[in-house]
Amino acid sequence: MAKKAVILLSGGLDSATVLAIAHSRGFDCHALSFRYGQRHEAETEAAKRVAQAVGVEDHVIMEIDLGAFGGSALTGAMEVPKGRDMEEISSATSGIPVTYVPARNTIFLSFALAWAETLEAQDIFIGVNALDYSGYPDCRPEYIAAFQNMASFATKTGVEAKGGEGITIHTPLIEMTKAEIIARGTELKVDYSLTVSCYDPLPDGRACRSCDACQLRLKGFAEAALADPVTYAEAME
Repeated sequence: MAKKAVILLSGGLDSATVLAIAHSRGFDCHALSFRYGQRHEAETEAAKRVAQAVGVEDHVIMEIDLGAFGGSALTGAMEVPKGRDMEEISSATSGIPVTYVPARNTIFLSFALAWAETLEAQDIFIGVNALDYSGYPDCRPEYIAAFQNMASFATKTGVEAKGGEGITIHTPLIEMTKAEIIARGTELKVDYSLTVSCYDPLPDGRACRSCDACQLRLKGFAEAALADPVTYAEAME
């Protein structure tokens, strides 16, 4: 019998690749997405498309309102930064950008942990990346290690585990560049036209081209020598 896994699925490029990786490893995949008060429904709709294309066991979309707290350009009225150059995006001296959503991955992983326990699943997959990313603190290896340690103490599964068989947090992309992620996903037949990465898409659904997420995505496809199948706004629009 195949092992069960919970896959955090945002509808973006990275999470779609992680879902494909988990599926390729023979897991029965249970996808978990969130409406968390983000600016648009585009990523939730993308998550539905990706889950359907892969054929997951089930797909739960949780409703939580992190917008009630504010503190992020992705959940509030503050402007999404546009036009930052790659050095500024990737530089630690630039600080944590306003698109960081406070404690988002901790909240998402906690829900995944709860669902994994009820499913009697011992594996959770998340598409965090610590190379080509925007500098979020909850995408770093030390953060994942700390959460993994917490899970071993905070869950029935962890406390009762024998022989190290508690819940494992898998981060297959954490040390990959965006180009490497795209290349791996392409090998696994990921349909990236189904995904949404843009922080601030246009009303007609086109990606803005100028936000950090768009620029990182475009850089990844260029370095992978592949064409990005999503539609972007014109450069001067």
